[in-house]
Amino acid sequence: MNNARTIFFVGKPGCGKGTQAKRLAALTSWPIISAGGQFRAIAAEDTPVGKKVKEEYDAGLLQPHWLAMYLYLKALFSLPADANVIFDGFNRKEQEAQLVVDSLAWLGRSCVVVNLAISDEVSHARIAKRSEIDVRADDLNVDQRLIEYRVHTEPAIALFRAQGTLIDIDGEQDEEAIAKSIAEALELS
Repeated sequence: MNNARTIFFVGKPGCGKGTQAKRLAALTSWPIISAGGQFRAIAAEDTPVGKKVKEEYDAGLLQPHWLAMYLYLKALFSLPADANVIFDGFNRKEQEAQLVVDSLAWLGRSCVVVNLAISDEVSHARIAKRSEIDVRADDLNVDQRLIEYRVHTEPAIALFRAQGTLIDIDGEQDEEAIAKSIAEALELS
């Protein structure tokens, strides 16, 4: 097993995955590979795939696991063996979680999955607050996104927990305390 660090973030909408991935990247200088950013870029394209991704994104649905995993594997396979990396949003379905486990084992890379745990109420409140500053189409469908989380992401989290790669972080703390908890859990502080 090589010593390169492979970090994933997972959690409910509004839990702070993107924010905490950016904070971790600032602390470590590790690059972030974001599923949401890539899907938003695809959704802006005037192509059949772009239109379909936009339609599902706007409805608050998760993208097909095979599309997420295509983007993930393309990024993973381009990394140097010793490169540390942060993945944001590539493990939201059970099939994705299994492929993450299998692909990293094949490459001899370990991983840590950071689960930012928050309640549905906090999810709604944070999305509402974010919408005051930056309106994202998927934020208009928080209830649908929470259904998608329960149906798809909870089984993925259970798989990572069973693999022993999951770290639960109280995502209801303030942003600074969450970042400190993550750094401590990853033994970076």
